[in-house]
Amino acid sequence: MNRKATGDRAELLACRYLKRHGLRLLTRNFHCRRGEIDLVMRDGDSLVFVEVRYRQQTRFGHAAETVTHAKQNRIIYCARYYMTVHQNWNMPARFDVVAMEGNLDDVSLQWFANAFQPGG
Repeated sequence: MNRKATGDRAELLACRYLKRHGLRLLTRNFHCRRGEIDLVMRDGDSLVFVEVRYRQQTRFGHAAETVTHAKQNRIIYCARYYMTVHQNWNMPARFDVVAMEGNLDDVSLQWFANAFQPGG
């Protein structure tokens, strides 16, 4: 499986997992000038911007560790753009990370709700 197909499958698994936990999908792969948000979801009255990270092996670090400060800043920028385009500045928002490791057929998944904050 190529890198794009693997990433798409990981995002689909993450999306299904979050839906089972009550979140509702608004959009996948929202692009802006400085990056992309994998999943934009709704959890009650909150917008949830989700970064999905997958690592088959962890010898060079765990999947969650790959969400660097620079990556967080790109996600925050895109989230602000999303909120501007969709005119929902007054909604509470949070940034979640779904980290997956191992074989995608039997993946280990961790959901980090409210994983980081703007300016944090």
